[in-house]
This record gives sequence, structure tokens and C-alpha cells, in this order.
Amino acid sequence: MAFNADAKLRPRGAGNNPKATCAVCALLFREPKLLPCLHTFCAECISRLELFSGQGSKGSCVTLLCPVCDTEVSLPPTGVDGLTTDQLAANEVLLESLLREECELVCDLCGEEGAERRCQVCGVNLCSFCCQAHRRQKKTASHRTVRLQDLKGTSKIVKPVLCMVHPTEEVRLFCETCDQPVCRDCVVAGHREHSCEYAADIIHKHGDYVRELVKCVQPHISVLEGALGDIEQMHSTIEARANALSIDIQTFTDGYIKSIEKHRNDLLKQLHDLQFQKSNQLHLQRIQLEHILSDVRTGVDFTERLLANGSDLEILMIKSVPIGRLQRLLEVKYNPIPVVDDTIRFLPQERAEDRDGYRMYGVIQSKEVDPFKCVIRGEGFQMGRQDHLTEFTLICIDSSGEQMERGGENVRVGIVHKEKKESHIKPSILDNNDGSYCITLTPQEVGTYTVSVCVKGQHVQGSPFNLVVRSKIRRHKGVFHCCTFCSSGGQKDARCGCGGTMPGGYQGCGHGHKGHPGKKHWSCCGNLIEGSECTWGISGLECDRNHLRTVAL
Repeated sequence: MAFNADAKLRPRGAGNNPKATCAVCALLFREPKLLPCLHTFCAECISRLELFSGQGSKGSCVTLLCPVCDTEVSLPPTGVDGLTTDQLAANEVLLESLLREECELVCDLCGEEGAERRCQVCGVNLCSFCCQAHRRQKKTASHRTVRLQDLKGTSKIVKPVLCMVHPTEEVRLFCETCDQPVCRDCVVAGHREHSCEYAADIIHKHGDYVRELVKCVQPHISVLEGALGDIEQMHSTIEARANALSIDIQTFTDGYIKSIEKHRNDLLKQLHDLQFQKSNQLHLQRIQLEHILSDVRTGVDFTERLLANGSDLEILMIKSVPIGRLQRLLEVKYNPIPVVDDTIRFLPQERAEDRDGYRMYGVIQSKEVDPFKCVIRGEGFQMGRQDHLTEFTLICIDSSGEQMERGGENVRVGIVHKEKKESHIKPSILDNNDGSYCITLTPQEVGTYTVSVCVKGQHVQGSPFNLVVRSKIRRHKGVFHCCTFCSSGGQKDARCGCGGTMPGGYQGCGHGHKGHPGKKHWSCCGNLIEGSECTWGISGLECDRNHLRTVAL
């Protein structure tokens, strides 16, 4: 559809009406074209846009991006001229031009003189000469014209749509076969056999379809508006929560920093006190050794001078004094080794005591483990059972004889069978972080093993030692019960390995009677531990067939 009214509009400026203004050039529309995304721009502005791709999604046309919504749209094969003209925008331009003095309308008929009146029937702007000619023509003599100044208060102006093929003819018909508006000449020329109707007669059918589409799409508006509202509310909630959390983080970190500073000051004070303590002990030891050294030198110097310069008689007369002094100096006890060592370590990864509810790391350690003073406790390092877990504990002692307060020492344990050198046991070492280490192992073979326990590459006290592994545990043949009387149902001849008896001729033990262990025990050997090894037949306590071994409770 041709739109040549803009050619009759003298200079266009920036528009105050957004419906009449191009979003690209920010001026009143000149030949407004409608993109498939329903955004309107000047034809010239569209032609200046950079193409997005040389071939569209259908493979038949080029595409570009809408400057407003950034949607990829396809241009028709004929290019920008093939886009639909936005008649609503054209009407808005006309209405805007009537309201502005700098936009002078030109006569639509002669195209030369300024327009003064507008034909309400034809919808054209006329100069004074053409207006007179319009009245003289028989076909338009009855048309009503109004002054353009009188239209400034009008909210809507409809401009006639002229045919693109026949510019002098107004488009009033619609070809349903081609689905496009046509004029009367188009019907005669190219749409003779097509179904063509006046637009006013078929608008209801197409309008109803469009309205149905609008009715289907319109609910999405409320859904999208609600979604945007929810997003905005969520944004506000996140912002408020972030603000609140930022205060919490600031408070937490400020408190943490203060606690760390306190911990740092305590560590520095502890280091200073430790340095002062060691220096003070060394100072006292130095004074003591200097005093002893002075006495020894005095005794040696005097005696050597006496022996070098004195006569035989003088030596014999005075010898008792230096002899007594030297003998007393020989009896003086002193420690030639510094009473303290230089062991001061900072362990940044070690857990320290919590401060103000915050977890602290970093401790100062001044003790050094002495492998020769470390001890091993527990029965597991001397005797074990085949296929049974055995354990013992290593206690690390420092040079002063006190147990180390922290772990982290390099502890190595080697276990080798004495007869079968290829038989090794890989133990498990658990650091209790208090200076003690739990060593567990499960021997697979019977015999004697050599166990070596080393700390810092040196054997501890008693290492290496022998571990004797016996055969598997002897299982109990009897019943783990409370008393023979109850377990046997009151049988008098039932006896128990605990050796207890009951009055009245009963050979076994009973509740509250002499000989009862006071707690549950095994009937075969009297052992009080349910998971223990049976000792029947080992200790010489042989049970005869009357011993209660298989009675079910």
C-alpha cells in the first residue's frame, strides 16, 4: 500500500507523541513500516539497519534485529518496501502535524500549495484552489470540508489508504484468495477470478478471528505482570535479606577479627613469657656455673702456684688446705648441659581453644618428645590371639618427663614374624592428639613377632620387644547363666565350673548362696566375661559330664 502523504509534509521535527515518533531517528515517522515483531520504524531507518544474517530462518530472505525488542525478524523478498505500512502511525503523524506550527501540510492534490482544508469524505488535505475545484466536480460536490485549524482538537484522524499499484485509487476491497487489500482496478486487472469483497462486509469475520486471538493471548498479560511482580517482590526480598546478612557478616567478621587479634596478642605474650622463662633459667644456670667455675679456678691456680713455687717443706705444711678444697670441689654437682633447649615451634594448623565462640587455630609448642622416655602401655604389645584384634598405646614423653599435650609426631611401627621373615603385619596408628597413639593389629599367624616402635626415627623405651601370638580363642562349651539351679530347672546333680554349691544337696550354685559369683558366668569354667576365652581344661579344673554345659535357659 502506498503512502505518499509524507511527501506533502514539510520539515518534520522531533515528535512529542511517541505513537508518531520513530524510535531510531527520534523524528516523526516518514513512511512508517511495521516489522513482524509489531514495532514501527521509518522505511529509511530500517534500510540503514545492519543485517543480522544473509539468509533467514526460511532460507529465502535476509534477517535483522529489531532495535527495540532485539527480535530477529525476516524481511520479505522485496526488502523494506515489501513491509506493511503502519496506517495507524501515519494517522498519528498527521494528527501531530496539525498540532504543531512548524510542520506545514501540503495539498494532497496539487502537492505545491499549503493545505488549508480537509475533505471529511475523501480524507485529503486541500489548498484553497483545489478546494474550489473539489466543490465544482460533480462527484465530490456534496463532500464536506473543514478547516485544518478546526481539527487540532480532534483525537483521531483517518487518512485514506491509496493502492500501491494504482496510486490514484483508494483501497476499499479485500481479496480473500490472496489475503491482501486491493482497489477496484486491482480487482479488474489481477484478481478477476478471486474472492474479493468490500472491507466493510468481511471485517466482522476477520475481526472476530483477530479478537479471538487477542482473547487467547490477553490472559498472558496478567500472568506475565504477576510474574514480573513476583520477580520484583523477590528482588526486594533478596535485597532486604542481603542487607540484613551484610550486617550479620560485618558483625561476625568484626568479632572474628577482634578474637583473632586477641589470640595473636595471647600467642605473642605466651612466646614472650616462654622466652623470658627459658632466658631466666639459663641466666640462673649461668650464674651457678660461673660461681663454680670461679671456685675451681681459684683452687687450681692456688694449688698449681703452690706446687710450682713452694719448697718441699712449704708444700707439706700447706697441702692439707688445698687438698680439702679440691676434694670438696670434686663433690660439687653441676649440670654442664643447658637446663632448657631451643624447642619453640609455632603450629598454625593446630586447633587452639575457642575464643568468644570463634574457632581459633595456631598454637605455640615448647616441648620436644624424647624417644628414650616414651613408654608403651597395654597387654597387646606382649600377647595376642590369632585373627583377633590386638592393641596397645604409645605415650610420648618430653625431655622433662611430662606427657606431650599434642599429637602430630612421626610414629612408625614395624611388626615382623621371627621365624617367617616374609610375614609382616601392617598396624593401624591412631593419633589421639593428646600425646598418645593407639596402635591396633590383627595377627594372622601364630608365633613370636618382633615389634619395633620408633618416634622421630629412634626406638622408644623397650623397643624392639616380642609379641607372642597364640592360636585362636577357645570357645566356651557351657552356658552363660546366672546360676545352675535356675538354668537346670532345679536339678540337684547339675554342677558349675565356678565351684559354687547350694544347701539341700544341690551340687551347683544359686542366687544369694555361698559360692555364687554374684553375676552371670560361664557354667563350663566360671569365667565372668561373656566374650572371653574358655579356661576349662587349662587350669586343671576338669568338669565331668554332670557339669552344666549345654542347658538352654
